[in-house]
Formats: sequence, C-alpha cells, structure tokens
Amino acid sequence: MSDFMDRTLGLGYAVGSLILFTTLLIVLAVWRYEEKSLSVEEIVTSKAESFYWLAFLIANTLGTALGDFLAESSGFGFAGGAVIISGLLIVTALMYYYTKVSSVVLFWIAFVLTRPFGATFGDLLTKPIKSGGFNLGTIGSSMFFGLALLYLIVREHKINYGIRVEECEFDE
Repeated sequence: MSDFMDRTLGLGYAVGSLILFTTLLIVLAVWRYEEKSLSVEEIVTSKAESFYWLAFLIANTLGTALGDFLAESSGFGFAGGAVIISGLLIVTALMYYYTKVSSVVLFWIAFVLTRPFGATFGDLLTKPIKSGGFNLGTIGSSMFFGLALLYLIVREHKINYGIRVEECEFDE
C-alpha cells in the first residue's frame, strides 16, 4: 500500500504517511467512541476485534511508509532513519515510565514505530555500502539479530534469576 501510494499514485511517502496517519487517527477515534476503550487487552466483541485489525493494518502500512520516507525521501538514509526511529522509541519508553501519558496511546505510538525500526535497521544491515548499508546480506543480518536476541535472553535470565551460567549444574 505504501509503495502503491508513492509509486502508482505518485503521492510520495510523506503524503502517503500523512494520509495513513490521519486514517489511523479516525479509526482509533471511532473505535474509542464505539467501544469506550482502545486497549488491546480489552477486546471482547467482534466489533472491537474488527477495529483492532483495521488499526493494525493501517498502523503497519503507516510504519512502512514512514520508514520508506525516512530512508529514501528525507535524505537521512538508512542509518539516519534507524537513529531517528530508535530515538522516538526511546522517548516513548521514557514517557511510559516517567509521565502520565496514557499507556494505550504510547502502545499505539510504539506499535507504529516498530515497523520502520525493523525495516530501516534491516535495510541498513543488508543494503550495499554504495546505497548506505553495511552489505551484510540477509544471512549476515539474520546472524546479527540472532546473536543480539541470544545476548538479550541470556542477560535477562541472569538479571531475573541472579544465576551465573558457570554456576549451573546440569544433570546428565
């Protein structure tokens, strides 16, 4: 949809993002009016589920358009787009912990931002150097993310359980 609005309709990623952002706000407003909540934890009717999936679709498309805009149209490139989206996600997380901004609003902000976050970082790792990427390819970038995920899992395990890996005894 993002490419359709940019390439086929000739609207560009910025205008496409604005249209999708406005559409998402309308869907969320109607959902809130109809169901009295936007919380994804309180979806108990088929109407609420329909609103959720519509918002999900639009938010994903918006995230793609936003990522494409930052990486291709804004002049920031893949690295700049990744830094901007990372910064916005960090600000969103800080707002969750240190402000009284609705957690539901922050959820939807983070939800939209995770799509361009993954796309811009993926492009940064896989695209050729002449295009502004690191040229790791799909296997190299998959290994990078796999190792990062493994590190975070081990780190979380150590923090939550206070266990050092070398102290574990394994039954044979």
